[in-house]
Amino acid sequence: MKHSIIDLLIRPGAFFQNAMNDKEGLKIPALIVLAGGIAGAMYGYLIGGLTGQLLGGIVPGMGTIIVLSTAIGALIGTFIFWVIWAGVMYAFSLIFKGEGTFRRTLEFTGYGYLPQVFGTLITFVIALDYIPRIHVPQLSAAAARNPDLITEAVKALMHDPAMMELSQIAMIISMVFLLWSANIWIFGMQHARKLSPRDAALCVGIPVVLYILYMVYSMTVM
Repeated sequence: MKHSIIDLLIRPGAFFQNAMNDKEGLKIPALIVLAGGIAGAMYGYLIGGLTGQLLGGIVPGMGTIIVLSTAIGALIGTFIFWVIWAGVMYAFSLIFKGEGTFRRTLEFTGYGYLPQVFGTLITFVIALDYIPRIHVPQLSAAAARNPDLITEAVKALMHDPAMMELSQIAMIISMVFLLWSANIWIFGMQHARKLSPRDAALCVGIPVVLYILYMVYSMTVM
């Protein structure tokens, strides 16, 4: 591939036009998604550590299980997100009679995930500063017999001022870098599915807007 990662980030149209001359390949996109998954696992490890501290006193070893499951879930979830997101945009492109394989759409979606790798790393660095400031309620083994105590402790953790501020910052960063990815995906879909700029923008824009609305809604009901 002649064009560089810099072209992907600031000149995605030229990048994907050139990529269409190459064989379909998922190696580099998969590595990009893997990098995002590792960054997500690092952030998940920090957040899972808080929940692990909260519930670790109830059942011995539960804290470790929560931390590991959160990190592994974030890693695997990134790949699931990649496939689902490519599928959603591919499905929307069928409305506009797009042409081209799902494999090519999956490939270009993986390339477009790159900005979110940066966003997740930034969130991780910010979380390193916030995590020590978050107060984690302490629960004893006796709390296992009183689900209300656990519910109240979880609620107190989620509404801790530092935790809420971190969640808000993480959401804003996620939105910003998702929009950057969306810009790349528009050019990717335009070439992968042979769509007009308008149709490609709709294929990407509709699910992105819906996802952002979902994130905002999730934050408001915390």
